[in-house]
Formats: sequence, C-alpha cells, structure tokens
Amino acid sequence: MSFFQAIRIALETIRVQKLKSFFTVIGVMIGVTFLIAVVSIVAGMSRYMKDDLIGKIIAVNSFSLRRTPDFQVGDVTQATRNEWRRRPRVYEADVHAVAAALPADVLWATESSENLNVESAYARPRSVQCSTVSPGWFDIKRMGAAQGRLISIQEYQLGTPVVVIGKDVADHFFPNLNPIGRELRIQSIPYTVIGVAEAQGSVFGQSLDKFLVAPDKSPLNRWVNPHSVVDAMIVQGPTDAGMRDAMESTRAVMRARRHLHPEQPDNFEMETSESALDFWNKIQSYLTIAGVALPTVGLVVGAIVIMNIMLVAVAERTREIGIRKALGARRRDILNQFLVESATLSTLGAAVGVALGIGFAKLIAALSPLPAAVAVWSIFVGVGIGAGVGMIAGIYPASRAALLDPIAAMRQET
Repeated sequence: MSFFQAIRIALETIRVQKLKSFFTVIGVMIGVTFLIAVVSIVAGMSRYMKDDLIGKIIAVNSFSLRRTPDFQVGDVTQATRNEWRRRPRVYEADVHAVAAALPADVLWATESSENLNVESAYARPRSVQCSTVSPGWFDIKRMGAAQGRLISIQEYQLGTPVVVIGKDVADHFFPNLNPIGRELRIQSIPYTVIGVAEAQGSVFGQSLDKFLVAPDKSPLNRWVNPHSVVDAMIVQGPTDAGMRDAMESTRAVMRARRHLHPEQPDNFEMETSESALDFWNKIQSYLTIAGVALPTVGLVVGAIVIMNIMLVAVAERTREIGIRKALGARRRDILNQFLVESATLSTLGAAVGVALGIGFAKLIAALSPLPAAVAVWSIFVGVGIGAGVGMIAGIYPASRAALLDPIAAMRQET
C-alpha cells in the first residue's frame, strides 16, 4: 500500500466515523490550540512592548541619564531601593558637563515632570502630567504638532509661558473648541496653548496623550525642577554605535564629577530601550516555556487516546491484515499503513487546533488590551507536533498489526 493510499484510507475512516474521530483527536486539537494561542499572545505582546510601549517612551538610538531607573518592574530588594535613595541627584551643571563632551552629531535634551493642578475656563480642574523640556526634546521624540505649532527657540531662551498639550488634555479643557491661543492655568499661573501634539495612542488601555509641555526656563520650571534638579537627560545618537559611544562619554564625565573609583559602581542610571526591556525578556521566556509545557498535557492525553483507538482499529481489521499478509504484504507495509493512518488522524486534529488557536488569539486581542501576533513558526511547530504525536502513538498498534500471524488473523474473524 502506497503512502497516499494510507492517507486516503485514514481520511475515509474519519469521514465514516466522524464522532469517534473527533474524540480521537480532541486531545491533540486542544493541546495545539493552546500552544498557538499562547505563543501568538506572547509574540504579540513582545512586538507591542518593543514597537509601541518602549518605542514611544524611549526614542530610537537613545538613552536617558537618570538618578534611578524609570522602569522598575519585577522584584526590587529593599537594599537596592535604599541604594537608589542615597544616590546624588542629576543637576543642570551635570547636564552641561555631559553635553560638552558629546559629539556634534548627537542630540540631547532635558526633561522634568510632575503631576500638577491644571484648569481652564471651560472645564473642571484636573491633575495633569506637566513637563518642562529643553530644545531638541520634540526632535528626539519625533513628535509633531497636529494643531498649531511647537515651541520656538526664542520661547525656550526667554522662558515664555506657552505650552504644547496632548490630545486628551485638549479634549478635556477645551471641549468642542479650538485650543490654540486659549489660556490654561497651571498652579494658578496662566499659560497660552500654542499647539496640540500628534496623538500618541495608548498602552494597555492607558492613554499617552494626557500631558503638557512647556519650555524649561518658563515659570513652570520651579514646580517641576526645584533647585536645578533634572529628572532626565535624554541623549540620541545618529546610530546605535553612536549611542554607545555617547553612553561611554557620559559615563566617564559623570564618574569623574562624582569622584568614583574604578572599583565603585555607577551611582546613576543610563537607561536604553534594551535595558528597559530586560524585565520583559525574562517574563517572555517564562511565558513561552509555560505556553509550550502546559499543552503537553493535552498532547500526552491525545497520544494515549489515539493509541487506544488505533488498537481498536487493528482488532476490527484483523482479518483484512491477515488477507493482505497472505497475499504478500510485508511487515513493513502493514507497519507503514497504520503509522500513516495514525499520523494523518493526529495531523488533521493539529490543523484544526492551529485554526482554533489563531481564532482564539484574535478573539482575545479584539476583546482585551492584550495584542496577538501569530508567529509563522508556531503553525509549522503545531502541525509537526501533531504528526509526531500521531506517529509515536501509532507505533505500538502498528507493531501489533505487523506481527500478526496471517493464518491466525484470518481465522479470528471467520
């Protein structure tokens, strides 16, 4: 019997015995479904973290010089927190010293933020994230103006009380109005809105458009930047290699200013998108292992069910096997026939599981903030696992069929 004939017989068996076939492959189907769904969600979240979350917060080829890490996800010991609190702050004098050591093709800007009370004549007061930034901040963030304009160099130099606001701030404080040229009061200080920034979207359902930005020399600076303290200095290189060189220059300047000995660790933080993603990479590895390990239970159950069904099939077709062997079929022919039938049955269940897994992942993405991106490799792995489970489960029944004595087999059902 040829390979394709064995497949045809397996498909015919499935067609005739639909219910039994369904229960035969349900274990493999469920296992592959959860494998595809979990891998798709993990892959989607990974892409989301890298492209959307971290990509929007930390600009490409850039790092931020800070007192402590901005991303503090995971277990942080009390000793580590105490060490962070003992660190000296980053001051404007540090920023100027670092900037003097950077190459000419490197961009930099400062950023300091605080949640402050904001109000307008058209809406109730609300706490808003207020930031003061230096020239170059909008260029590094690659953020443009959807309405109005951005802050000019003259406004930076003069500390003019003007602000660029996010879309959500504009919608709240100026409902159904053009906010350009209107007044916002921040801590009771009047500011003129000159622009509305391009929409930044959201992260896991949390909007990134609830902010306002003012020049670093404006009156707002005394609320967000007391005593010349800077929350972060953002540095962007022209390339990844340029960023690495800028990091080394920054590290050398900061260590020299703080009189650190070679054996002493840095008492400041330089955070890149890679360092911010370290925590996610660890979580991703655990999720991937769990996503592969948990469906294994379903696959083991599926293999046991397939083996039992194939043993039943061997018992039902004992006379057929005896006739085929009497007519010259070799043990290898009988073995291959039942192995192919078992693998075909399991592969079909895996294929259905792949389709269900993709649909399940898409459903979760549509009904929740969790993204999903189907990894092509997971489809081939799912189908391959299905075929492998079928062949492993079919070895024992196929061996029993191949070892049957043809005369005894024909007599058994006579």
